[in-house]
Amino acid sequence: MDAAVDWSGEQTGGGVAADGVWAAAAAGGCPQCRSFKVKADLAYGQARYWHAQHARAVEREAALTARIEELQAQLHQSERRLFGEKSERSKSKVAGKGRLQGTRPRGQQRGAAGHGRRRRGEQRPAVEELWDLDEPQRRCARCQRPYERLDHTEDREILEVEVRAHRRVIRRQRYRPTCQCPAPPGIVTAPGPAKLLAKGSLGISVWVAVLIDKYLFQRPTYRWLADLRLTQGVAIAQGTLTDGLQRLVPLFAPVREALVKKSLQAQHWHADETGWPVYVKREGKAGHHWQLWVFQSRDAVVFQLEPTRAGKVPQAYFGEPARGILSVDRCSAYKGLRKSGRIVLAYCWAHVRRDFVRIARDWGAQRQHWAEGWVECIGELYRLNRQRLRVRGDAPAFAVADAELRGAVERMAVWREAELANAEVGGIARKTLKSMATHWTGLVVFLDHPDVPMDNNTAERTQRTPVVGRKNYYGSGAEWSGKLAATMFSLFQTLLLWKLHPRLWLHAYLDACAHNGGRPPTDLSAFLPWEMSAPRLQQMSARIATHPDSS
Repeated sequence: MDAAVDWSGEQTGGGVAADGVWAAAAAGGCPQCRSFKVKADLAYGQARYWHAQHARAVEREAALTARIEELQAQLHQSERRLFGEKSERSKSKVAGKGRLQGTRPRGQQRGAAGHGRRRRGEQRPAVEELWDLDEPQRRCARCQRPYERLDHTEDREILEVEVRAHRRVIRRQRYRPTCQCPAPPGIVTAPGPAKLLAKGSLGISVWVAVLIDKYLFQRPTYRWLADLRLTQGVAIAQGTLTDGLQRLVPLFAPVREALVKKSLQAQHWHADETGWPVYVKREGKAGHHWQLWVFQSRDAVVFQLEPTRAGKVPQAYFGEPARGILSVDRCSAYKGLRKSGRIVLAYCWAHVRRDFVRIARDWGAQRQHWAEGWVECIGELYRLNRQRLRVRGDAPAFAVADAELRGAVERMAVWREAELANAEVGGIARKTLKSMATHWTGLVVFLDHPDVPMDNNTAERTQRTPVVGRKNYYGSGAEWSGKLAATMFSLFQTLLLWKLHPRLWLHAYLDACAHNGGRPPTDLSAFLPWEMSAPRLQQMSARIATHPDSS
């Protein structure tokens, strides 16, 4: 043999394949060559076998290492949920660098105007009390000469709250005619007060208190009844309240329809969903886990209870006429809205930031610095966007701030692609970067639409009230109860959005229903914030115009 043979299967010189050399030698009938070729084939086959085994072992080791890392991250997450703080705020500091760039310090900001001293209850009626010394105390203890009475007093104020239940005894005066007219009318009785529920013994104030307490302050009904029995000595059967609440459901149906109609007229919404148990059996559904969806625009908040989390829910809600931008998280249920082209999805940067915060917390020190770098970069985007919004009225300054923001976004995109091209970036880090790349078009919607916020925190804050209710009274025991909860959540959050007093509004509305024979009023213009007159808006918001401490 004239040429040395490489065991990879190729000749190292001469330009003829090694297998060809062996085949030619063996064809010549040389026994030594044939024996040597058999040994060489066997050695080559064994080398390829062990090479493949080593490659598989390396793959298994990498997979096991990744699995161990994932399990350690899950363990850290579980420990943090059990024993750690519930918020990621101020947890993303880079070691040695202190507070992240783009985050503001806590407390009142430098240069901000203060709120002044608050006086609690200054708008409430005052009950004066005069406290005087006893007769012996008005004299000198030694000579018994009387003290001189001064014209002024030393005053202080104490805010007290007294809630008193009472019974309204309705006495309807009756009259008997004394004339001799044919066909006398018989006994004539004065009309009584309007009743919200026929044959009901509970007044409007009770229903207002129940609805406010349950659906605004999230206190279970049985606790409210226990408090009423303990402090007021009033015992109301829970079945009486349950029956009455079910009868109230139709009264709020027109209001809910008006909220939905107003919501669909907007061009920007926030949407989110959370679990809401409904303990009923429904055909085609296993379990009791329903979904409470929220769709919030600038003027209206709509909660909708559905048995599913599927994409058909937002598609059915927005339907054909809706056009605009929807701020959401990355839930796949919303992605079907993009097919029509009528709805643009703006994805939430807070969720992207949360991904990197979790990596920094749960995936070990090796990736902590890397993830915290991304958190700081996202914080810089927030800072630049706030800076841009502050100068919206100044076109030249806005152009400079906008260019700076777009440059930061572009640099982030370049960094992301460079990291994805790096083979050493794998596992959860690569998965997070791929998710960012997949949703990038929706993440940068805020660049061209400054009115659209960078995150979906508005919807998540609105969902907080039902989530507290879910923890306190475990959802709803019937489908009608769940529908009522969704309606009341929608109503109260919309009223708060317009800074209207829920108690005033609710009492006025139920009183109007009572005067309409226990039916919803035919004209809702006096109860819809966007149709109210200015005096009506002021009347409904008078008691919450000041700070809560002073009302």
